[in-house]
Amino acid sequence: MNIRHLAIKQFNNERYRPNVKNLCIFVNIRLFEHDTAFMVKKEKKYTYFEAGEGTPIVVLHGLMGGLSNFDGVANFFPSKGYKVIIPELPIYTQSLLKTNVKAFARYVKDFITFKGYERVILVGNSLGGHIGLYFTKQYPELVRGLVITGSSGLYESAMGESYPKRGDYEYIRKKAEDVFYDPKIATKEIIDEVFATVNDRIKLLKTLTIAKSAIRHNMAKDLPKMHAPTCIIWGKQDKVTPPEVADEFKKLLPNASLYWIDECGHAAMMEKPDEFNDLLYGWLTEKKL
Repeated sequence: MNIRHLAIKQFNNERYRPNVKNLCIFVNIRLFEHDTAFMVKKEKKYTYFEAGEGTPIVVLHGLMGGLSNFDGVANFFPSKGYKVIIPELPIYTQSLLKTNVKAFARYVKDFITFKGYERVILVGNSLGGHIGLYFTKQYPELVRGLVITGSSGLYESAMGESYPKRGDYEYIRKKAEDVFYDPKIATKEIIDEVFATVNDRIKLLKTLTIAKSAIRHNMAKDLPKMHAPTCIIWGKQDKVTPPEVADEFKKLLPNASLYWIDECGHAAMMEKPDEFNDLLYGWLTEKKL
């Protein structure tokens, strides 16, 4: 059973509905156009989720392997005076020449301009954090604050390394489980989706292209020049971008605060959404953002 069928089957069960929504954000399944509380909009070339009114928080999802999840943010912050926007990034839909960190940052800039936002708070996980960092470097005038969690940009755990074994289901299962502190979060449905993605020739090529782009756009020399208020939230047990990466971000960014979440891996928003939201809201309040 694929993710779409699973989502359709379980959506009407109140017990599973939040997790189904979470998963659908990750894999970009648009099942909820009828659900006014969870509306996905399409305008021109942009597809995005939007909820709330107030200061815009633009959430940047990661590459397939990041297993990013933002339902907790989407449910929490609209009641706190923020508008949460999650654009669907064109990771697998742009031409190969535009499949890189710089082009994705430009896409986000065009989207923010299209929406008419003057300044935004960026929240990025994994590759999304890297895009947020590069965006902040290129367009600092548009950034009120930056939040990164499990971000690439300093350390790349060889995203392409696993793909020579892409036909090995058990190897892919182990890689998916390593994203989380609790491997049970990597359900069979999630593993199947990852397995299908890495065995798609075009998506594989673009994934490897993104991996090379991430290495090429290392941010170490840029970070000391970036003065936007930055919140770093990291899982203490992150195997993809280990804790020392967070320490290095804190060391290099002039205006950064670092917070840890215990018993948490690479996808803090998903594994510990309540702790993540509390830390982020506390930081936003402290910085008056």
